[in-house]
Amino acid sequence: MTLQKNCFHCGEENPPSTDFNVQINTVSQRMCCPGCQAVAQTIVDSGLTSYYEHRSEPAEKGLLLVPDVLLQLEDYDIGKIQEDFVDNVVDNNENLSTTTLSVEGITCPACAWLIEKQLRSLPGLVFINVNTTLNRAVIKWDQQQLKLSQILTGIQKIGYKAYPFQVNKQEAFYTQLTKSYLQRLGLAGLATMQVMMFAIALYADFFSGMEEQFIHYFRWVSFILATPVLLYSAQPFYLNAWRNIRNQTLGMDIPISIALLGAYTASGYATIVGQGEVYFESVSMFTFLLLLGRLLELRARRKASESSSNLLRLLPSMATLIEDPDNLQIQSVIPAKTLTVGQYIIVKPGQTIPVDGLILKGASNIEESMLTGEHLPVSKAQNAPVFAGSVNITSQLIIRVEKVGNNTLIADIIHLQDNAQLNKPKIEIIADTAARYFVAALLIVASLTYISWSFIAPDQAFWITLSVLVATCPCALSLATPTALTCATAQLNKQGILIKQHHVLETVNKINHIVFDKTGTLTKGNFKLLNTQYYSHYSKQECIDLAAQLEKNSEHPISLAFKKQQKNSIVLNDVVNRPGQGLQAKYLNKTLKLGHAVFCGVENNINSKELVIYLTLDKQLLASFELGDELRPSAPEILSYCHHHNINSTMLTGDISLKSEEVCEVLSISQLQKGVTPQQKLQYIQQLQKTDKVMMIGDGINDAPVMAGAHVSVALASGTDIAKNSADVILLGEDLNKLAALHKMANRTTLIIKENLVWAFGYNIIIVPLAVMGYVPPYIAVLGMSCSSLIVVCNSLRLLKS
Repeated sequence: MTLQKNCFHCGEENPPSTDFNVQINTVSQRMCCPGCQAVAQTIVDSGLTSYYEHRSEPAEKGLLLVPDVLLQLEDYDIGKIQEDFVDNVVDNNENLSTTTLSVEGITCPACAWLIEKQLRSLPGLVFINVNTTLNRAVIKWDQQQLKLSQILTGIQKIGYKAYPFQVNKQEAFYTQLTKSYLQRLGLAGLATMQVMMFAIALYADFFSGMEEQFIHYFRWVSFILATPVLLYSAQPFYLNAWRNIRNQTLGMDIPISIALLGAYTASGYATIVGQGEVYFESVSMFTFLLLLGRLLELRARRKASESSSNLLRLLPSMATLIEDPDNLQIQSVIPAKTLTVGQYIIVKPGQTIPVDGLILKGASNIEESMLTGEHLPVSKAQNAPVFAGSVNITSQLIIRVEKVGNNTLIADIIHLQDNAQLNKPKIEIIADTAARYFVAALLIVASLTYISWSFIAPDQAFWITLSVLVATCPCALSLATPTALTCATAQLNKQGILIKQHHVLETVNKINHIVFDKTGTLTKGNFKLLNTQYYSHYSKQECIDLAAQLEKNSEHPISLAFKKQQKNSIVLNDVVNRPGQGLQAKYLNKTLKLGHAVFCGVENNINSKELVIYLTLDKQLLASFELGDELRPSAPEILSYCHHHNINSTMLTGDISLKSEEVCEVLSISQLQKGVTPQQKLQYIQQLQKTDKVMMIGDGINDAPVMAGAHVSVALASGTDIAKNSADVILLGEDLNKLAALHKMANRTTLIIKENLVWAFGYNIIIVPLAVMGYVPPYIAVLGMSCSSLIVVCNSLRLLKS
C-alpha cells in the first residue's frame, strides 16, 4: 500500500514518520500534523465533507482552516452577540441559558422528533422542544458544558440548518422558501401540461391507430420532460427522506420518494426497452400536486405563527435621544437597542415607544392594545410607566429609560409565548408517536399489497402500490394538535391572555370550580384610608407614618393607601412580612406590629364592613385604620358567566372583615373562606381538588403557594412577581372577563383538535382499504393526501378568528 505523499487537507508534504489519518467519505486520508487532523475531523463530524468535494484548492496551513460556515457558528458563542437572543434562567438551582432557534428544513413532526432525539445526547443540553408549526426550537443548556455553536453544529450534522430566531432572518427564510417552492411548482406545472398532452395522445381511443414510431417518440419526449421534474421539482422530498433514512427514522417523505422514484424508474425502463406502460404524467402531476399542497400548508402555518413575530415588529429600530430633559434643542437619533437605563428620549405623538420607562415630562393618551388586548387609550401623566411597543397618541413625552431589549415587558411576553411551547401536551405526544408507527405500518401494507396484486393482476400491482404509498397521510395526524394549540395561543395573546404552561388549554375546559382571591382580584386593590383612630400619646400623623414605614416592606395594595399619607420617614429594624397576617419590626427596641386583630393581639371591636387593621407597640394599641376598596367593574360579569356555565365559585381570602361577606353577597359567590393563611389556602385547594377541577385566580404573595398547587392558576399583571411566576396564565389589563375568553377558547380548541383527529384517523381508515383494493387512482391518491393535511391546518386557523 502506497502512503499518501501530501496532506489531504492542506496539500503539504507528509513527514515520513507520522501517521495522522481521518476517515473521509469511507476513505482513510492521511494528514501532515495533528492540527490538520483535528480540523479535518471537525469538518467530518459536522457533516460538511462536501467541502472537500467542491474546494478549488487545498486549505492554507496555519490559517483559519475550518470552512466559513463553522466559523460563523462559533461567532454565536461570543457573549456580546448572545445578549440579543440568549436569556439566563435558574432551573432546579442550576444556572442555564435558553434561546429560541429558527430551524430550516422541517416538513413534518418526524423531522422535529429526529432533531430532538439526536441533540438530547449532547452533554450539557438540558431541554429541547421543536415546534413544527413555527419551525422553531426552544433549547436550554449549560454554558459550562456545552457551547451554542456545538448545538447548531449538531443540528446541521443531521441535515438541518439552525440559527437564533430573529424576525428579519425568519422573514428572509420564508421569502426564500416560498420562492423556491414557486420555482419548483412552476417547472412541475409546465411539464405536467406538456406530458399530459402526450399522455392523451397515447391513451385516447381515437389515436389507437397511431404508428409505432410516433408512440416511441411521444414516450421519449415525456421521459425528457419528466426528468427535470423528478430531479429538481421533487428534490425537497428526497432530501427529507434521505435525512430520515440516514438517521434511522421514518417520515412521510420516505413513501412519497419511493412512489415517485419507483414510477419514474418503471416508466423509464418501459421507454428504453419499448415494452410496458409509462406514467410520466403521473410523476409530473404527483410532484405538482404535492408541491402545491406543501406551499399552501406553508402559507397556512405562516399565518398561524405570524402573531408572535408581529409583536417584535412593533418595536421601532430608532429612538430620539436627549442629553438634558430641560434642553430639547440637542437631539440625536440612535438605534433603540443601544439605549441604556437612565437616559432620556423624546416620543412624539403617533410614534411607538421603543423602551419601558417612566414619563418625566408631559401627559398623553397611550394605546396599549398589543400588550393588554384593550383598545381604549389609557391616560398617563408624570411618573406613570410606559411600555415598549405601545403608541403615544396625543402629546409629546419625555421618557426616562428603565428597561431595554430583553428586559422589556414585550420581551417578557414573547418569552412567555416561547415557554408555552416548552412541553408538548399528552395528546400531541401520542399523535406524533402514532404517526411514526403509521409510516412503518404503511410501508408494510404497501409491500403486502404489491405481493398480493402480483398474483391477482401483475400489470396493476405497481400502480396500486403507488396509490397506497401516496394516499395515506400521517402528517395530518401529527399536525392536528400543534397547529390548533399554536393558533389558540396566538389569538389569546392578542386579547392580553398570556399562556405560560402547555397544559392550560387542555385543562381549562374541564374546570368546574373557580377560586377567587378578594383583594386586588375581585376588588381593584386601590385602597383609601377612610378613617384613623388613635389611642395613645402618638399623634394621628405619627401613627400613619409608622404604618406607612412598615408597609414600604410589603407589596400588598394596602401600602399605597399609607404611602400617599406619609410625611416623615422613620427608622425601623428587623422588618418581617407575615403574608395574610401583617408586618412587624423593631422600633425603639419594642415590637411594632401592623395587621389583623389576632396578629396584633387586640380585640376586633370596630363594627365596619370595610377592612380594619391595627397598629400596636409591644401589644399596646396605638391606632386602628379603616380602609376602603372597590369592586372591579368586570367582577359581576365573570361571576355571572360562572353561574351560567355551572362553574362553582369560592372566595378565598385572608381578610377577616365583614367586607368579605358583602362582596360574596353582591357577586353571588357560592362559598366563602375568610381569614385563612397561605398554608390554609393550599390545604383548602388540595381538599377541593379531590372532587373538582380547580382554577385559582390571585395576585399577591400569599396567593403564590395555592396558585402553584391548583390545576390551573391565573395571575393579574398588576399582581406581585411571585404570584406571576407561580401562575400558568397571566392576564394583562384589569378585565376579569378575559377568564371567560380563556374558557371559551379552551373549549373551541379542544373541539377543533377532536375534529382534526377524527378527520385524520377517518380519512386514513377509509382511504387505505380503498387504495389496497385498487379503487383509488394515483392522481386521486395524491390529491387526497395533500388535501388531508391542508384541511387540518385550515380548520385550526379558524381559531385565529375572534
